[in-house]
Amino acid sequence: MDRRFGWLQVVRLGMVQASLGAIVVLMTSTLNRVMVVELMLPALLPGALVALHYLVQVSRPKMGHGSDSGRRRTPWIIGGMAVLAAGAVSATLATLWISDSPVLGLLLATAGFVLIGLGVGAAGTSLLVLLAMRVADERRAAAATIVWLMMIVGFAVTAGTAGKLLDPYTPMRLLAVTLAVCALALAVTVIALFRVESDPADDAVPRPPAQAVPFRVALADVWQEGAARQFTIFIFISMLAYSAQDLILEPFAGSVFGFTPGESTSLSGIQHGGVLAGMLLVALVGSRFARGRAGSLRLWCVGGCIASAMALAGLAVAGHVGPPWPLKANVFLMGAANGAFSIAAIGQMMRLATQGRAAREGVRMGLWGAAQAIAFGFGGLIGTAASDLTHWLIPSSGAAYGTVFALEAMLFVGSALLASRIPMGLRTEAQPAGGVQPSYS
Repeated sequence: MDRRFGWLQVVRLGMVQASLGAIVVLMTSTLNRVMVVELMLPALLPGALVALHYLVQVSRPKMGHGSDSGRRRTPWIIGGMAVLAAGAVSATLATLWISDSPVLGLLLATAGFVLIGLGVGAAGTSLLVLLAMRVADERRAAAATIVWLMMIVGFAVTAGTAGKLLDPYTPMRLLAVTLAVCALALAVTVIALFRVESDPADDAVPRPPAQAVPFRVALADVWQEGAARQFTIFIFISMLAYSAQDLILEPFAGSVFGFTPGESTSLSGIQHGGVLAGMLLVALVGSRFARGRAGSLRLWCVGGCIASAMALAGLAVAGHVGPPWPLKANVFLMGAANGAFSIAAIGQMMRLATQGRAAREGVRMGLWGAAQAIAFGFGGLIGTAASDLTHWLIPSSGAAYGTVFALEAMLFVGSALLASRIPMGLRTEAQPAGGVQPSYS
């Protein structure tokens, strides 16, 4: 029978998430810069490619259904990482060819980012399902924090190391760095996942194969579950609000508060520091008071969304007040609120994935992953478009930005209301497709 993961297994899965993050940040950050600066291509091109990799992730529910049909998630994680690595190498090769053969280079870059999206979807969805199914309920907030922090470490280490290795820049040096990062990420993934899903005692216990159910039937079953449907809407709206401010915060600081490019970049670092503080707070309190109200993931979800709305309302006021407003403190608190609600939402996600009809965990997790990917794909576009529109309608730059922040605050208020109404007492039932739907207690 399956056994609960200890902290060692959680850290091992965190290493896989860090490996995934290492490849992704190389593609979405470093490759983006190379295309715009070294190759002098329009910034729209890498922006469209990154948006494409989010769009492709609407396939997450299908991939989750595929992993539900097998006995183990490990092959899907390793396979997803392999596809991700292949996409990264293809996208890098495209940058070598795009100057001499624009059409061929663009086609190869498009194919590469499609593979990147598919790889992230397959590996990320199955990894979260594995965590959800094998981590004890009281450890989920801490486990989610560990895995996400290790992904952030993967971002930071790869970005810093790759940046040094790429100087002085040459196309072949970029290809060599990409190949090295992908090879290392795959090796770490395979080593970290070795027998993580099984041990000799588990192998001795026969497991019945999952029932073969068409994907459309499985997806319809999950969508009929009230908790799964409401949580999908919550994820989309909250992540839309979360991502919509990313691309306008630094321009706001420069335009209204007179921050230099270096100062506005450091402001982003302050925000990420707040996110880290919020995540750690939820992990520590959630583990210490797992059985009490203070450890309620629903409470942290609702409270984090409300606090995020209040922080954004503060930025709206800052647009009218200007430099006297404590902008750095406001941004830190916004990051802390964002980190608290996001890690609590991931914990809720892990809990809800295992509730409802059996053998649908991957479909549920895939559905929520797709909602998050779509929200992130549109968040930056909607935020910048709203900024342009308000600046056209409102002469004052501060008031224009403040209006956008106020609208984002309203999205977080709506997210808090949704989070407070998500049923959490769903009983797990193993019923054939088309049977009586699970009920709420």
